[in-house]
Amino acid sequence: MKKFYVTTSIYYVNAKPHIGHCYESTVADALARYHRLKGEDVYFLTGTDEHGQKVAKAAAEAGITTQAFVDSVVKPSLELWKVLSISYDDFIRTTQERHIKVVQLFFSRLHEKGELYESEYKGWYCASCEAFWPEGQLEEGSCPECKRQVEQITEKNWFFRMSKYQEWLIGYIKGHPDFIKPESRKNEILSFLEQPLQDLCVTRPKSRLEWGIEIPFSRDHVSYVWFDALINYISALGYAGDEAKFKRYWPADIHILGKDIIRFHTVFWPIMLHALGIEPPVTVFAHGHWLDGKGRKMSKSLGNIVDPVEMIKKYGPDPLRYFLLSEIPYGHDGLFSEEALVSRLNTDLANDMGNLLNRTLTMIEKYFGSMIPAAAGTKGAVDDELKALAAALPDKMDAAMSELDFPAALASVWELINRANKYIEIQAPWKLDKEGKVDRLSDIIYNLTEVLRIVTIAVSSYIPASAEKMWSQLGITEPLSKARFSDIGKWGLIRAGTKTNKGQPLFPRIEQK
Repeated sequence: MKKFYVTTSIYYVNAKPHIGHCYESTVADALARYHRLKGEDVYFLTGTDEHGQKVAKAAAEAGITTQAFVDSVVKPSLELWKVLSISYDDFIRTTQERHIKVVQLFFSRLHEKGELYESEYKGWYCASCEAFWPEGQLEEGSCPECKRQVEQITEKNWFFRMSKYQEWLIGYIKGHPDFIKPESRKNEILSFLEQPLQDLCVTRPKSRLEWGIEIPFSRDHVSYVWFDALINYISALGYAGDEAKFKRYWPADIHILGKDIIRFHTVFWPIMLHALGIEPPVTVFAHGHWLDGKGRKMSKSLGNIVDPVEMIKKYGPDPLRYFLLSEIPYGHDGLFSEEALVSRLNTDLANDMGNLLNRTLTMIEKYFGSMIPAAAGTKGAVDDELKALAAALPDKMDAAMSELDFPAALASVWELINRANKYIEIQAPWKLDKEGKVDRLSDIIYNLTEVLRIVTIAVSSYIPASAEKMWSQLGITEPLSKARFSDIGKWGLIRAGTKTNKGQPLFPRIEQK
């Protein structure tokens, strides 16, 4: 069985999850569900990054222990992922013993190979990013990543000989065109690598920061939070412990992460792995940011963060999932507005898909006593067009999903939905009923239920809770989880005589003021 290992970045726990976290998790979940639908052996990892200066500071400000603080922040994340139907296989926390052991082993192996050395460091430190920066990389005296002010620090630390692998990394990136996506991010990293690569300071002295993983050969130091965090992708697989599991899933097929942390994942991480003879991930895909109405990145400091819990309370989890996946091409920035979310809900979910389901079930109830009729065999060009569009759907979805183009994948499904709605208007089943043309009416209704079966399977990766309800309303007794992607391209699988269960409309329209 083909394997598929997908990860999100692990989210920093200095605050509760926001809409950006929901976006990344929803993207990874849709991808994991899509590959499960294709019958692949999927492993989906997410988790939390719980060490570092910002976490310790946030705990101190809250007046509780650091461990109690991270526990309190992780809980709402787990609750939110459950509501959003995030189907992760593993949730890693960097305070877990399984992770700590692998990080310490990673350090020890690098040390044994002579890849680490101790030296005094005098340079510019960004407390927000918890990173040192050479003066030449500062932008107007500020951190090049977060643009905040830096401070000069002198201290003894351990360094990773990252600079010696610069040429290897450049060659690797150029020789593996799928390693960094989208293309704009690959160009960004190659441009960064035109400058000499510095060795990486991978520790922090305990005298300045106690909240971290202790270095096995230097008790006065803890791991740099980013060095610790990146290792989660292999510690979750049982690296150097559960070799069968590690060999089964590594390398990761895709790391899903924000564009602001692309450098850590495409410079630090592949070099760290290569230094120990471990294969790098296949693809690192960086998504864009959600912006507010003024085109600003959402952040706590600006006070423009969207609370996903509030959006879910108002509109439900699947409408939020659908909006996040359909609104912008993956990899680009996008504007988040409540008005746009409501518009998507009313237009795509209520008017198009919800209306098709409700109208079809109403006609089955009215004309056939809620029982799906058998196809009588009448044929017409309009039937062939509908079936041809359904048959083409798998290839269209595959092409879009291979590029992580979620809007295009969903658009191909909605093309079929809209054609089916038009099919109803052209065929006018209500007229056929009045004229007593039962055979033709049976074929039209059967064709519509087949479209709905296909659509339900197709959208199950993106709006899973709604797909389950659709499946139930169609009366199909075999669990939706047993359906496969190949079933989308087949016609005639729904059984005549199946009793439908028309319920309330899935997506009631939201009246906008």
